[in-house]
Amino acid sequence: MAQPPAGALTFRRATPNAAGALDALYLAAGQAWEAPVARIEGDLPPPLLDRGARRRLRLFHFNDLHHNLTLPDPHQGDSHLFAQIVRRHRAARRAAGDDEIVLLLSGGDDHTGTVLDELLGWAPTEFEVDAAYAAYSAAGVDAAALGNHELDRGAAVLGAGIRADAAFPILSANLFGSRHLEPGRDYVPAAIAVARGLRIGLVGLITPVDTRTRGAADPDLDVASPLKTLANLLPALAARCDALIVMSHCGYGVDSNLDGKAGSLRRLDEGDIAIARAAARLTDRPLVVMGAHTHTVLNENGLGPGTTIDGIPIVQAGGLGSHVGEFEMAIRAGAPRGASAMQARLHPLRRRADGESEQDYDAEFERRTIAPLVARVRHRLDEVLALNDGGEELSPAATLRQRYAGECALANFVADALVLRSAEFVGGRVDLAIVNSTAIGDGLVPGRKVTFKHWYAVMPFADALQTAELTGAELRAIVANNAARIVRPEELAGGGVDVRHYVSRGFLHFSSGLRYAIRLAHSPEAALSEDIAVGGRALADGARYRVAFTNYVGAGGYGESWNGSPIAGGVPGAIPSFDLRPIAKRELGLVFRNEIVAQVRAFGRIGPATGARLDGRLALR
Repeated sequence: MAQPPAGALTFRRATPNAAGALDALYLAAGQAWEAPVARIEGDLPPPLLDRGARRRLRLFHFNDLHHNLTLPDPHQGDSHLFAQIVRRHRAARRAAGDDEIVLLLSGGDDHTGTVLDELLGWAPTEFEVDAAYAAYSAAGVDAAALGNHELDRGAAVLGAGIRADAAFPILSANLFGSRHLEPGRDYVPAAIAVARGLRIGLVGLITPVDTRTRGAADPDLDVASPLKTLANLLPALAARCDALIVMSHCGYGVDSNLDGKAGSLRRLDEGDIAIARAAARLTDRPLVVMGAHTHTVLNENGLGPGTTIDGIPIVQAGGLGSHVGEFEMAIRAGAPRGASAMQARLHPLRRRADGESEQDYDAEFERRTIAPLVARVRHRLDEVLALNDGGEELSPAATLRQRYAGECALANFVADALVLRSAEFVGGRVDLAIVNSTAIGDGLVPGRKVTFKHWYAVMPFADALQTAELTGAELRAIVANNAARIVRPEELAGGGVDVRHYVSRGFLHFSSGLRYAIRLAHSPEAALSEDIAVGGRALADGARYRVAFTNYVGAGGYGESWNGSPIAGGVPGAIPSFDLRPIAKRELGLVFRNEIVAQVRAFGRIGPATGARLDGRLALR
């Protein structure tokens, strides 16, 4: 679709989701990130309500579901998370009065996290079905924002899923430059939804911190400033709408965050509080910021000082299927924002272990829509990969503590398995492997068989593999920079870091060929890496080493800062990070998790005998 020039938006009438609540839908095309929108043209709905006419806008919203549509469990019984959302939303639609609009919206990060990801494939030629978007279409989702994890498998795979299975618009105003996604068709910067005469403007924003951009397969894909894009777009859109929803996948906060899935201060660029402040200055129309990305359980106590900013409410509903949010706003056509009464609440979703029963979810929707999707991957879920011979060192509690705070038995296993597996790589076996701590999502329960489903929890992310030739000097600088990133003993003892959650410091683990010590000293700035040895010999600056790591690490770690930016995650002192981006890399066309799974199958066991142990490769002093 040809894009209008900078400063213009062109709208076209589109077909809303037949299962949703909209009477009409108008989608925008244009580069709102580039310049202020001075002209809007094309098909646009005229004002449809008499001044003072009343409507009640009611949103059911969820975010960061990460393909947790249902949680299969052959022992306790399945937990039907998305079908619980569907039941609550459909009951509200049935009970709605003539002046009430009931929408169902996703804040993004609908993919990456369960074995349902496998149905997406790794290229359009492997694509089967987009389980999330297919389920949302059947459920009556009216619109979804793009989240950063939608791009984990590449824009080409995302585009295949949108075209095949999304019967609703996908929104992102500040994403641009993809060679695989067509703006104005696959995703749009804004939309105007019409229901019961109310014109509702929708704007999507995506985080510039954690979105995978400028990779080898999509070198011009990038993300613009959310605040600048909003300033360019919102005034012109608001003039054509009665109410607005900013669907923000930028995270709750201003420039950092310590809640939701964050175990330490997490960097945000232009989070939802900043977005709400900006929106309040840009329009006086009724408006809500519907948030996502940080998995923040935001509205347990409704709206308050931290969630109503300059008259703009902010809502967010946890993550991974923890809650569904409900927001209501009473609107009088033509009246400014202050005349709108608002309320917000959260509804926890129940797991089977918490007493979920058939009264909690839409059993017919589960049977007709979700069960066939799960059936397509059931054989993968239950496949036994190995026996777990490890002890408590591999347990979830130990793994979550170790991965950020020192040597980690499960990370050792993964890094060493990658080196062994590299015998199959193009170019031959690598000397070393690097694994970022957040690539390890969970541990293993001692004594249990390890299924594919279990390993998906251990390695939940969609990373591909790269290799690079590093000089000894470069490797020394990486190891030195790593010393500042470790979660220190005083932090573990109650210093504001919760290692059960996401600690975005970019701490790295190395295969057994590299051994070193960290002298903690009195602060991260003073911490040193010492006695670095490779292959039993002192690291030589002039030597060269072939090293394997993921494309996430190779691209600079995004918010985990291997890109020259200050080390994040609550590390004081604005310590510059080593920049991995300029280093020449070779794309292997291989999936990190798949290669480790192949090695796990070959072992048949996970335990000390196969490298899942603490062996002293990292000493703390």
